[in-house]
Amino acid sequence: MKVSLFITCLSDAIYPRVGEAMVRILAKYGVKLDFPPIQTCCGQPAYNSGYWDEARATAKTIVEAFEDSDFVIAPSGSCTYMIHHYGHLFKDDPVMLAKAERLQQKTYEFTQFLVQVLNVTDLGAKFPHKVTYHPSCHGSRLLGVKDEPMELLENVKGLEFVPLPFAEDCCGFGGTFAVKMADISGAMVTEKVDHVKETEAEVLVGLDMACLMNIAGNLRYRNEPVRVMHLAELLYEGVKQA
Repeated sequence: MKVSLFITCLSDAIYPRVGEAMVRILAKYGVKLDFPPIQTCCGQPAYNSGYWDEARATAKTIVEAFEDSDFVIAPSGSCTYMIHHYGHLFKDDPVMLAKAERLQQKTYEFTQFLVQVLNVTDLGAKFPHKVTYHPSCHGSRLLGVKDEPMELLENVKGLEFVPLPFAEDCCGFGGTFAVKMADISGAMVTEKVDHVKETEAEVLVGLDMACLMNIAGNLRYRNEPVRVMHLAELLYEGVKQA
């Protein structure tokens, strides 16, 4: 079984520790992650901005990078779901369309793969902290990743989970939305951080570093001492402490 890591731009360039955590966690279950070096951006910024030719070019590279993989795993619901849009990009190219559909079928967000494919919900992790969870829009609404992260968090020993008020509200990032409509984006993330503060949590966890980066920036701006982590990081740290 060839399992490949689709690292995504933000994790590769800014948060490599997320990819490292994924690699170490999956190694615990005998999964050695392959890393195709030709992988690049999924094409989402271009696609969402209407530059479909540019998005198609990057999408083709992604399809080719993982063509021989049995499974592809990503630390982002957003980038994972972008692969579902490849069908639109290649609707007039039967050969690429077939390849894109195969890629979609074998691509999983990290917690999806752990729970749905490996049937792992308890890593034996220990994390004695007060934690709240932000469900990113693409992961929860489009991919339908809702139960998987909750099951994993429920089985972390010592973890005190506090529900985030209005958790399903967008954090305001939305990729190019945060640039094109900065004032609205800023108001949304400020409201999100207000709700994080209400929980009095020590740690905010999520599945998408783009959203977490946005929230973390607002927390730092307001000098709030909340630690922001990808769930893979929390689980790996918890496994080391167990």
